[in-house]
Amino acid sequence: MIYIRSLVFNIICYGIILAGSILTCTVGLLLPRLIIRAFWGRYALVLIRASLKHICGLEIELRGRENIQNTPALYACKHQSAAETYFLASYVLYSTFVFKKELSHIPFFGWAFRRYGSVPVDRGGGSRAMKNMLENVKKVLHTGLSVIIFPEGTRTQPGKSAPYKAGIAFLYQNTDCPVVPVATNTGFFWKKNSFLRHPGKIIFEFMPPMPRGLDKKAFMAELKNRIETKCNELNRETIKNYPGLTEMLK
Repeated sequence: MIYIRSLVFNIICYGIILAGSILTCTVGLLLPRLIIRAFWGRYALVLIRASLKHICGLEIELRGRENIQNTPALYACKHQSAAETYFLASYVLYSTFVFKKELSHIPFFGWAFRRYGSVPVDRGGGSRAMKNMLENVKKVLHTGLSVIIFPEGTRTQPGKSAPYKAGIAFLYQNTDCPVVPVATNTGFFWKKNSFLRHPGKIIFEFMPPMPRGLDKKAFMAELKNRIETKCNELNRETIKNYPGLTEMLK
């Protein structure tokens, strides 16, 4: 049954994303970006979220809602699946993403991502790429939007981590915006490179903003400690509630 439910959900999910991407790249060219973001954040992603709950039995719990800022901020989120990309923008409504430049070449989806106002980054571009990213992020923040970034730059399985990239520290040191760590357990239910969507509860937990004035080394160590410690807590809670997922941590 899980295969059938996952198949039905994926058809709906990617159908909405494809249709929305085409609309964004056509009709959306004539519309302000504010309307485009409202379409994705308030309608398309909310519809996908409802489909996930009612078809796959996979609901989403938001914790630390009080830590979602009322002014532009940087949200540094653990990246375990595509779910973060799809759903965070439906909670942090006035926001956009930093994403790897290669995705911008995907027909319609990548083009729509650019039209949405997301910030591409060339991960092999060195210092020039960092400066371009900073310039583009500042422009986004100046318009009143927040920016969501995945510090590891790639998806990891629950219980594992990749080196945190220096980009988030560079933004922390060169902007005045708060940096909000975000932990999640999405990888248990929405596995990387799998079309299965397992029933259960996805958790996004927003933590208090990072303190200001830290040097790069101290900031990176504290950010990683906060995110990984909270993710480990969510992992233990998830395994307790769903013992059949224990294999995921092996």
